[in-house]
Amino acid sequence: MKIRCLILLALSLAAFLPARAADLAGKWTSEFDSQIGLQKYVFEFKHDGDHLTGQATHDHQYGKGTADLKSIKVDGDKVSFAEPFSLNGTDIIISYEGTIKGDEMALTRHVGDFATEQITAKRAAPAK
Repeated sequence: MKIRCLILLALSLAAFLPARAADLAGKWTSEFDSQIGLQKYVFEFKHDGDHLTGQATHDHQYGKGTADLKSIKVDGDKVSFAEPFSLNGTDIIISYEGTIKGDEMALTRHVGDFATEQITAKRAAPAK
């Protein structure tokens, strides 16, 4: 009887505890085909106090570059962030939203109003 009570108490407490946020910190890589051809990305996220910072490094037909990521959010296993991009003087926001499961991120990538792509990023290295 005592064991049943302890199990029920533990299950009840677990229901009220917040879900552990997925750990986004570290380096993630992605390669995917798009309307502009093959794109290679490295996303790197770091803890800065109680929030995350990040950078995206890209390599595609328009060249190579790095951008500071904006609006980085993690809620449980849900993740979202934005990458500012400039092409020929036109500023575009590339937004990402998806889920983290272990060492993979399944993301929907919205390139302004031009394109939407499904991509996968894989953890290359945990945060230092």
